[in-house]
Order: sequence, then structure tokens, then C-alpha cells
Amino acid sequence: MAGPAESIYQKSGPVAAVPAAEQAAQAERIVAAMLAALGRADSISARVRERVRVDDRVLVGAGRYVQSGLGEDQRYRYETSMKSDTESFDLLEVCDGLFAWSYKRIGPQPPQLERLDVRRVRERLRQLKVPDETAISPYLGGIQRTIALLRDWFRFTAVEPFAIDDLQVWRIEGRWHPESLALLLPGQKDAVMQPGGIRAAELPDGMPWSVRLSIGKRDLFPFRVEWLAIPGRRPVADRDPEPVAVLELYEVRLGEPVDAAAFVYKPAIEGLIDLTDTHVRDVGPLRP
Repeated sequence: MAGPAESIYQKSGPVAAVPAAEQAAQAERIVAAMLAALGRADSISARVRERVRVDDRVLVGAGRYVQSGLGEDQRYRYETSMKSDTESFDLLEVCDGLFAWSYKRIGPQPPQLERLDVRRVRERLRQLKVPDETAISPYLGGIQRTIALLRDWFRFTAVEPFAIDDLQVWRIEGRWHPESLALLLPGQKDAVMQPGGIRAAELPDGMPWSVRLSIGKRDLFPFRVEWLAIPGRRPVADRDPEPVAVLELYEVRLGEPVDAAAFVYKPAIEGLIDLTDTHVRDVGPLRP
């Protein structure tokens, strides 16, 4: 199925008032179902575009995402290249079934090459009683890993129907889970854990306040992910958070043949860092 070529949001009609608890429950169900649908897809192919604002700099990027296979046989390739007037950033994540590779290059700095041993990660998941048929990707990298981490860190509280061009989506808002935020901001733990928490202006510069997902109603596919924050330097007065980073997936194809060559990756191992021991120690089951 083809995704939208543009991202112009339009409300699809009036929405009846729904109690907050019901909205939160519906939002959580949709996000959980979306992540499960990604894991069950026979194949996914999509183009990627990104936009990130850091202070006065704007980085714009493009790339692609490809996924194929189920359970232990799942493979993925996620690549993107971002540029501003003065900087560039390249990212490549590939799972070939044996290893999950991550290559990063930030401007003129030496590139970083990391890998995970997929077999050992799978063994750890078995110890944690995660079913064998569960997709491995959310525990390794790629788009599924991004969504799985968002679902761990945030709690989704609001949902409304929207349209991206002619595509009907659920637009879902999420806020930090207090315990997750407290781990990231130990110096503000007491304030974070208070009812109501802290304000967006009290977060460190560049840290998102909330996340917004646009999920297709028909196929439960995440066409857009937005991270919202107060941009720029800390303001004198509070301002409303706005998108500071956007990831879009478009020209999406589900269930179509994928060239297996996309998952072949044979890098030079000079400077390779194997993160398997650390990852296996820290990996845990996804939030139910």
C-alpha cells in the first residue's frame, strides 16, 4: 500500500467527548496493536524522511526501511543520511540473522561500528520466557526498536482521528512515564514523581516533552513519529512544546517481495565494538 507523499494534517471530523481514562486505554491498545502488527508483517518496504531541529540548526534527512521474515527469521535494514549547512549524520542498522549491525558517522568524526550477536539475544529472551515466535527486531534495532522504546518510556493518553491527505490515521499523544523520566533526571526525581510532575520548560534543553504517533487505521502502520519540546534555549516564559524531530515513513509497501540482498552486510571490522554482553545484561521483555 502506498503511503502519503506529503504530511498535511486535516481533522477528519468532529470527535465526541471521551473520558480521559477511556481515551488512554484506547490509545494504549492501538499502540500495542501497531507494534504487534509490525512484528507480524511478512515484509515492509518504505522510504524514510526526517527533520530535526537543534537550537538554530535544522537537519534534513532521507533513507529507507526494509523488513522481511517472521520470528527468528526476521531481518531488517534501516538507513538514513541527514545534513544541515554545516553537519552531516549517517546511520545504517542491519540485521542479517546472525548479527545486528549499527554504523554511525557524525561529520568528520571517525565512524562507529557496533554489533550484537542475535543468537545470544534470543537465548536471553528464552530465559525471560519470551515466546520463540516473537519478532526479534524490537530487541535489536530498526523501526520496531524505536517504537518499542517509545512504548517503554511513554504512556499514551489521548487519541483522535486525523487524515494525512486521504489516509485515515489515529493521532496519538504520549507523555513520559514518571519512573522512566526519574531515571533520566535523578536530580529532579522528587519533582518528577509528584502528582502533575514537572513542566516542559523544566526539562533539559533538547529533551522531548511528549511524543505523537500517526498510525494508519487500516493497517496499524506508524506513518509518522513526532518528538515535541520547547525549541531553542530555555525561554523566559513558558511556551507550548512543538515538534523538534519528525520521522516519516511513506510509499509504504506491505507483504510484497523484498530483495534479500538488502540484509547482506560485510563491513571491515576495524574499530568494531561488540555490545552483546552489555545488551544481553540489560535486555528485558517488552511492556505487556
